[in-house]
Amino acid sequence: MADDDVTRTLTAMGPRLRAVRERRGVTLADVGRATGISSSTLSRIETGRRKPTLEVVLRLAKEYAVALDELAGTAPAPAPEPRGTAPHSFGDDKAVLPLTPYVGGLHAHKHVLPPVAKPPGRPRQVSHEGYEWLCVLYGRLWLALGDQDLVLTAGDVVEFDTRVPHGVANAGSAGPVEYLILFGPQGERLRPRTPPAAGRGTGAHSVSSRQQGVFAR
Repeated sequence: MADDDVTRTLTAMGPRLRAVRERRGVTLADVGRATGISSSTLSRIETGRRKPTLEVVLRLAKEYAVALDELAGTAPAPAPEPRGTAPHSFGDDKAVLPLTPYVGGLHAHKHVLPPVAKPPGRPRQVSHEGYEWLCVLYGRLWLALGDQDLVLTAGDVVEFDTRVPHGVANAGSAGPVEYLILFGPQGERLRPRTPPAAGRGTGAHSVSSRQQGVFAR
């Protein structure tokens, strides 16, 4: 494996480790006590500020009961289903696709939440350092942000400080939910550069108005 491939694989483990931990409903402190790895180290790995060592990956794989190739993103793809059969099931786990291979700075991920058979309970919330921008591509996403409950649909965008407790769930049973996340582990924020349009104000004002409409739902 080339050096670039190794770097990409190690960097992509961060969001996968975070997704596995959140699916199991445990905190960084819980994992730290069980594995002997400090919470600060786990946080830096999950947010892409530190590459995991082989020892750390082995400990976490054992704690989470997942295969190493799943964490590395090298698990074989499922065989395609014959035509005419039911759509491929997403199972109980969300899929996470890292879109940025480098360490540090803003990171982009695509998430897919599987369909749900019945309305879920309120999403379990977590909080951590950083800043997040979220855009729904398909479906209906339930975002529990502090004491607010927002239902977002395709095209809706929100941004928030991740120190505010937050959690997401599929808000509808018709199909999966797909959404993009831009995450700044150091609190980095997006900087809208849309030029002013005649009679319409600045692009930044338009984004703010859009967000207010989402939060008012």
